[in-house]
Amino acid sequence: MQRTKVKELLTGAEEGKEVLLKGWVRTKRGNKFVNFIAVNDGSTIQNLQVVADAEKFGEESLKDVTTGAAVAITGQLVASQGKGQAFEIVANTIEVLGKADPETYPLQKKAHSLEFLREIAHLRFRTNTFGAVFRVRNTLAFAVHKFFNEKGFVYMHTPIITASDAEGAGEMFHVTNFDLENLPRTQDGKINYEEDFFGKATNLTVSGQLEGELAAMAFSDIYTFGPTFRAENSNTARHLAEFWMIEPEMAFHDLKMNADLAEEFIKYIIRYALEHNREDIEFLGQRLVEEDKAKPQNERQEMTLLEKLEFVVNNNFERVTYTEAVDILMNSPAYKKKKFQYEVSWGIDLQSEHERYLVEKHFKKPVIVTDYPKDIKAFYMRLNDDGKTVAAMDILAPGIGEIVGGSQREERMEILVERMKGVGIEEEDLWWYLDTRRFGGCPHAGFGLGFERMVQFVTGMGNIRDVIPFPRTPKNAEF
Repeated sequence: MQRTKVKELLTGAEEGKEVLLKGWVRTKRGNKFVNFIAVNDGSTIQNLQVVADAEKFGEESLKDVTTGAAVAITGQLVASQGKGQAFEIVANTIEVLGKADPETYPLQKKAHSLEFLREIAHLRFRTNTFGAVFRVRNTLAFAVHKFFNEKGFVYMHTPIITASDAEGAGEMFHVTNFDLENLPRTQDGKINYEEDFFGKATNLTVSGQLEGELAAMAFSDIYTFGPTFRAENSNTARHLAEFWMIEPEMAFHDLKMNADLAEEFIKYIIRYALEHNREDIEFLGQRLVEEDKAKPQNERQEMTLLEKLEFVVNNNFERVTYTEAVDILMNSPAYKKKKFQYEVSWGIDLQSEHERYLVEKHFKKPVIVTDYPKDIKAFYMRLNDDGKTVAAMDILAPGIGEIVGGSQREERMEILVERMKGVGIEEEDLWWYLDTRRFGGCPHAGFGLGFERMVQFVTGMGNIRDVIPFPRTPKNAEF
């Protein structure tokens, strides 16, 4: 008999027929007449109740049917007699495929803290919260590909190992096959990377953007979706050392077209998740409501998770320049009452508290900030006519701040070379990048969306470590 998943069984697709269910036991309860076993196989947040007659299944035969055990059950799918589910299975056979010792199995029927569950990340998928989070993550990932495929973009795999630092931040993981106990040295005592595997110093990538630009100069519209790495020694709830980025690059696009596409993209993938994972999002939203009850009134969310997502999908994003944003901040009650931890003035890199004020207090909707000072942005961003700002944009979202960063790229060869010199990048190091300006260059633009931050936004999870299966952070590479 072929196995049927819980999600399908709960629709009553096989009602009246004998079915085969395989999954993991969530709970078992009963009396001297009947046992009720809740089984989940990960296909939905809902469990399927299995009814096991006590005369047919004695205590001895069910002793290993404990929380966490893997089981295979055959029986008839019938309309449920109890509340809470439409259908249940009346068991004919119950086989334990894998035991879970109740004395040592760490996920018993009680509330577990997110901190504790991070310590057992190999098992946390089995909880309702993380089952919901990672089903939503899966749907969002599929929606990313669906969106770009429908628009005719080419999916490009850019390298994970690279010799360039796209961000200019220098916080990169080195890649080498050197014997670290016996490093080759040059005559002046420096490490001789010419003897390394690639013949030069290489790192794990922080971005696929520069290589993506090369492909956009041939295919017009491309996107990347892959892992990126940042060796930033940060233990905040917003940072990971390994994370996933979505980076489209579009030839013949300016900053406005770039912002329009990014807004359309965000709305599309959120809408797709709402359509396909509503149960999961409702569950996660209820979890936030319960969390909020323990907070002071002024710290509680004004909208439920579902309301927030539907508001984002159904409303235009606010658009302001960086200069306008700084003016708003400097005239805000929070600034005047010295409630910001970080100073506000023209030329600063906006901090998370500033971004969240703009989004959550002032506009109360996602905000696209454009035209940042050139000195706080990357060398490849197009210099504006004022000579002080660049054609950059950040999209700020409620709860987490920046969710997208992008720009129109600098296509003018002489200005790009000058900007590279200003940040200490030699022309020969990026000769291939400059060739796209030498040979058939054109105005083009692109953006990067941090996938984990998008998953955070849609699920309402407060810590970025809870939206990636196995978080990589300082001093932590477990599992």
